[in-house]
Amino acid sequence: MLQQTTVAAVTPRFERFVARWPTVEALAAARDEDVLGEWAGLGYYARARNLIACAREVAAKGGFPDTEAELRKLPGIGDYTAAAVAAIAFGRRAVVIDGNVERVVSRLHGLEAPVAVSKARIRELTDAMTPHGRAGDFAQAMMDLGATICRPKSPDCTACPLSDDCTAFAFGEPERYPGAKVKAVRPVRYGVAHWVERDGCVWLVRRPAKGILGGMAALPGPAWGEAPSAVPAIARVTHVFTHFRLELAVVLATEPDGEGWWQPLGALDHAGLPTLYRRAAEAVLQARSKLAA
Repeated sequence: MLQQTTVAAVTPRFERFVARWPTVEALAAARDEDVLGEWAGLGYYARARNLIACAREVAAKGGFPDTEAELRKLPGIGDYTAAAVAAIAFGRRAVVIDGNVERVVSRLHGLEAPVAVSKARIRELTDAMTPHGRAGDFAQAMMDLGATICRPKSPDCTACPLSDDCTAFAFGEPERYPGAKVKAVRPVRYGVAHWVERDGCVWLVRRPAKGILGGMAALPGPAWGEAPSAVPAIARVTHVFTHFRLELAVVLATEPDGEGWWQPLGALDHAGLPTLYRRAAEAVLQARSKLAA
């Protein structure tokens, strides 16, 4: 959950999640739509799909593997997570690198290039620093150092145990390191969502299992494209994904589209809608209330 979401947003969701599925086996036995519904609003829904697949594979194996190489084979487990679990949970020597570690190492060694350019060098330098014993403690210390002292802005260099050896501190400009990444311009895509309402209910469908918002509850509509729709909209919302910005127009329709279900308007909060479609539904209801007023 913390991969792309803040601690403040995650904490209550995590507590509710593990209360509902307290073991890997319980999660492995859960229905996909229940897990995705519980994840609604956290974004990056491939994380939830990978979590389900990972739980099922671990349950089938009878437990977690304890090496970095074997952990990396599990669905959704990348280099950082595999190394962190191997080092912290199983005491293996592994090179654990997150954003905080990248910043600490870049400043310590005076790497001015953006992290994306220096990744190989950062790994080499972190590997050289990582001890053979208590690698998990070292990894957590480095991550905490970056999070609390070697912060992106206003680092507290006077409290840093590495300041005597830090190139960025010696030059007096720690915030220069590492260099800022070049922000890519997000392209714009356009989508249409159909609002079909009967007897106080709206028609919802489940998106295809693969792709953006895969398996999530949604308003029906065609695939998103490159050109805006000319159909008059009753509401419009803008949503920013990682690689593009979506302009979604909500239009009235009279007949249900695809396989789905009627969701009571008073229970939309329980439908498991991701942020995009929750905001679209809210925009429709707000627009309608303004007209009524």
